[in-house]
Amino acid sequence: MKKTPFLGLGLLAVVLAVLPFVLPNSFYLDLAVRMAINAIIVIGLNLLIGFAGQISLGHAGFLGIGAYASAVLPTHFGWHPLLALLTGAVASALLAALVARPIFKLKGHYLAMATLGLGIIINIALRNEAQWTGGPDGMAVPAMALFGIEISNDRQWYWVVAALLLVTVWASLNLIDSPFGRALRALHGSEVASQVVGVDVARYKGAIFVMSAFSASVMGSISAHYIGFISPAYADFFHSIELVTMVVIGGMASVYGSVVGAVLLTALPQALATFEGWETVAFGAILMLCMIFLPRGLVPTLAARFGKGE
Repeated sequence: MKKTPFLGLGLLAVVLAVLPFVLPNSFYLDLAVRMAINAIIVIGLNLLIGFAGQISLGHAGFLGIGAYASAVLPTHFGWHPLLALLTGAVASALLAALVARPIFKLKGHYLAMATLGLGIIINIALRNEAQWTGGPDGMAVPAMALFGIEISNDRQWYWVVAALLLVTVWASLNLIDSPFGRALRALHGSEVASQVVGVDVARYKGAIFVMSAFSASVMGSISAHYIGFISPAYADFFHSIELVTMVVIGGMASVYGSVVGAVLLTALPQALATFEGWETVAFGAILMLCMIFLPRGLVPTLAARFGKGE
């Protein structure tokens, strides 16, 4: 097992432990919470795209399922938030398992369009079931409670998502260094060669898709509880594209690249807000330059330049 990635985990733990004590105000703490939430989502998506080589342009749909499970079930049926969160995650995993085999028979832009269609269907369903979801206007989300303690402020949420981020990074590093992870990398390189050496391609594709959907749904629920409000925009196509962009900018097939991509692209819109209407242009220009000069993503490019692999 390589030591370098786990040294990075220790450094990440130190940064997360110190960060809330050096941030100047609650605005930056809120931004840090959103960065951590996005980082966890993007790590799961990178396992699917970067390591397994399977594109998903509708991943925000699974976020929407989790978010609305945590809004609808406690509000309309009185469920405990943790039970609602788990139910949403299981529902997302079952949906992913159901569609994985037919979808992953496709390749290239056909696969991209199929996953895009899945995300659009979920988004439309959330918009149309207005009696349960509030329709396009969205709905409030009850507070989360753990062991009888309500999580209500940014600092409490920070420690929750920071712990989840560390666990996610640790689990992902172990996963990609396991036989399962090596099988994912093999089918990314060549599905035919993988089949020749005995890899069940369909099973591995389906498994990583289910894992990624489950993770996205859990974080959709947590994000909904943190924000306190949810709308169908959270599950739309543009959010899916934003998540994929985080994967690409940070670095595909890079766990720490996922974290870096999520941090940068969560903070960037805030940094560009002073451009007064030109922030979208500036955002697009930065992304274009990254793709031209850093086609492998930030972390893999820098790691290769300094002679260290992840």
